[in-house]
Amino acid sequence: MSGRLAMGFLLGLTLAVGAAPAEPPSYRLDDYQSPVPATLNGQPALDVAQARALWDAGQALFLDVLPHAPRPEGLSPATVFVDKPHVSIKGAIWLPDVGRGEVSARTETYFRQALSALTAGDFSRKIVIFCKRDCWMSWNAARRAQSYGYSAVQWFSEGIEGWREADLPTEIVQPYGS
Repeated sequence: MSGRLAMGFLLGLTLAVGAAPAEPPSYRLDDYQSPVPATLNGQPALDVAQARALWDAGQALFLDVLPHAPRPEGLSPATVFVDKPHVSIKGAIWLPDVGRGEVSARTETYFRQALSALTAGDFSRKIVIFCKRDCWMSWNAARRAQSYGYSAVQWFSEGIEGWREADLPTEIVQPYGS
């Protein structure tokens, strides 16, 4: 293999390994903590600077969709289990578990009712949905909100980690409706 050909092959391999996966045709059903697409329905994900600009201007409703921590397996039913405090973007609303690929009817109702209440029924209200970096649950939840008819949903794929790395304001939150 010539030097130029080998260099081209290595460059192509590097780009292929680092490339974001393509958007799937439907919700991601498993392996939620893995590389995510760069887009949601063709729209590029927000970066930290874009999310911060919306947050600073108070122009969007920020929704954290990270799930609850599960109760440890094998823990005696008599043992009290207390969740760790959930740190989120300051002012964000925590809607746990709405980003799974398949949601129960109860969770879907919870998500629809929360969106309706939080937007006052305004389907054009700007909504920013996030969880962790490389987390399909935020992608799923944003896609689901769009499927309900919300037209200004944006996906912040860098999530709470990107926000914290930029040293932006956070706070401890409780699940919506609790």
